[in-house]
This record gives sequence, C-alpha cells and structure tokens, in this order.
Amino acid sequence: MFVQRRDQALTQVKEAPRAASNSDLIFVLGSLLERIMKIKDVMHEGTTWAETSTPIRELAKRMRDSDIGAIPVKANGELVGIVTDRDITCRALADSGDLDKMTAKDVMTADVAFCLSDDDIDTALDRMEDKQIRRLPVMNSHNALVGMLSLGDISHKVDKKLTGELMRSVSAHHA
Repeated sequence: MFVQRRDQALTQVKEAPRAASNSDLIFVLGSLLERIMKIKDVMHEGTTWAETSTPIRELAKRMRDSDIGAIPVKANGELVGIVTDRDITCRALADSGDLDKMTAKDVMTADVAFCLSDDDIDTALDRMEDKQIRRLPVMNSHNALVGMLSLGDISHKVDKKLTGELMRSVSAHHA
C-alpha cells in the first residue's frame, strides 16, 4: 500500500508538478528518502528468542522485566512464531487456560511475518500494513534474529505522514 501510494503521488507530481499539492510533494520526498533507508537503520537491535516449551509465566515476566510486548519463538533454530502480550491475555487468560501448564506453543501466533535487516523500510511498512501488525522480528541474511521493528521505532525515524498512515491502516480493524 505504501509503495502504491508513493507511486501514485510520484506519478501525479511528474504529470502535473504545478498542480501537485504540498502534501503530495512532501509525501514523495519523504518516501524517496525512506526508499533508501534500510530496516537495520530503524529497528532496535538485540532481542532474544523463546523456545516453544517456554512457560507463559516466564514469557510474561521477561516482557515485564524488559519492557517489551513481543518475544519471537523458535524451534530447531527456526522462527516459528511470536508471542505478544495480547496473545497471553486473549489465548491464555481469557480462555481460562491452565497458566501453570501453558507454553509459548499454546499461545503463539504461528507463521509469523518478519523482515530482513537489509530490506528497504518500505518493505516492512507494506508488510505491517498488509498483516495489520505492530511488530516485526528482524532477521539477517543468515537467518539469525538481529532485532525487532515496531511502530514506535518507525515513528522516531520515518516521516510523520507515513507513520500516521501506517498506524491508521494497522489499526483499521479497530475503527
């Protein structure tokens, strides 16, 4: 969606530069700068994995102690899911699960979307918008987890208009 919006604004600016709005010009310039910005320039580095067998109480404590809202889950060294604070709330607490027996595998979101640290930031923006997610694990070219990319990270480094559009689209199902 972001790539489409950027391309539409760019076409409008090319075809009728005098008729283009300031908003379109700012969007195009910001988008072109972001096009060369890499995810590794925006993400926060240093995150840890959890195993599928990690108890959810431990996950919740790790989230609290590290002030984070998501922990990627691995099995056999591969990314297999992610557990968010919302997953714990909705899939364990709200479903009256046995908290002493539940593990990451019981509450995780499987088939997790991720991005690569060398991808352009617009790749991540499109993925977050398409999947309506607020966080993406970041992998390197060797399939190692190297960080996380969140809406907060994006809001500090990316054009405010793009950030606003992303937040609206990610939250659209709540509107």
